[in-house]
Amino acid sequence: LASPAVRRVAREHSVDLARVAGSGPGGRVLKGDVLAFVNGPPASQPAAPAAAEEDREVPLRGYQRAMVKSMTAALQVPLFHYHDEVDVGRLAEIRASLNGSGGPKLTLLPFMLKALSEALKEFPVLNSRLSADGKAVVHVGAHNVGVAVATPQGLAVPNVKHVQHKSVLEVAQELERLQRLAAEGQLGEAETSGGTITVSNIGSIGGTYAAPIVAPPEVAIVALGRARALPRFDAAGGVASASLMPVSWGADHRVVDGATLASFCNLWKGFLERPEELLVRQR
Repeated sequence: LASPAVRRVAREHSVDLARVAGSGPGGRVLKGDVLAFVNGPPASQPAAPAAAEEDREVPLRGYQRAMVKSMTAALQVPLFHYHDEVDVGRLAEIRASLNGSGGPKLTLLPFMLKALSEALKEFPVLNSRLSADGKAVVHVGAHNVGVAVATPQGLAVPNVKHVQHKSVLEVAQELERLQRLAAEGQLGEAETSGGTITVSNIGSIGGTYAAPIVAPPEVAIVALGRARALPRFDAAGGVASASLMPVSWGADHRVVDGATLASFCNLWKGFLERPEELLVRQR
């Protein structure tokens, strides 16, 4: 509905009144309705400009600066990676039994380090470094196993010295000391220097497989993923649950070949899957 005057305004602006919503009594279309239709909806107000976003430069200090230096050097190393999984079910049972005996609480990590040291006795090339002139490989006598830990200043890699001369319990006690110093930001050069091989326990945070980077002059590193219960075939061909930990090795291909690393990993894995063999070797 519209008056003649409104229809005239509509004709002047070529507006189809059927498309105009009337605001008058009974839905009657008024002149203002036609003009509003012609002019369209009111322009929205421009949004207020967002506050300027500024970049912020954060200086690298301490362990973070050291990581830049070591990882830059690592780019010069021809790396290769090797992956496997370890059934830690039996090891977890033995650890639970030892923890129930009233002694210090143990995690799987001390067993991992001790088994690593035992395997290094058979494969010393994994605990070596390339000579400065690149003409010889130095087999390092001490098994100083580094363990990557988070600190208030960034990632650090203190090492457990002479693991080959320590029991699993002594390794556990030293790990506890290093982790406490790391949490307090008190790690010194004595704790962080002299490492010969590294373990990254990334599984304590999460994840499965990784591609760890060797920090020269070391020639090998292993990353431990998170152990999970997964279905596997048992000896009888049935499906059973297995507690499997994915492991990822990185090695300097100038010093270590794939067959050697695979054989070393098999020996280390055997100690972990049959921990009785490891424990009988305790000094």
